[in-house]
Amino acid sequence: MTGDPHETVRLGAWVHGHVQGVGFRWWTRSRALELGLTGHARNARDGRVHVVAEGERAGCERLLELLRSGDTPGRVDVVVEGWEPARGDSTGFEER
Repeated sequence: MTGDPHETVRLGAWVHGHVQGVGFRWWTRSRALELGLTGHARNARDGRVHVVAEGERAGCERLLELLRSGDTPGRVDVVVEGWEPARGDSTGFEER
């Protein structure tokens, strides 16, 4: 996604791999907070983790890079991303 790096956006990412029970949501929360993002990381029943982050486009793009970096807890095989306008419905970043 390209555009104004200061535009406020919402990133939705489905993370596939061995990402449950390995500290992945905690790690994601820590990175998101460092980047000034709000949202959540939630385990799905099928073993994926759903990450929703809002904030400046540059921060969301950086979080996506980190999710794909291979330097995460567990093992990330694929990250499927989606972008939307920000909703402003979160404060902080939660593990769910």
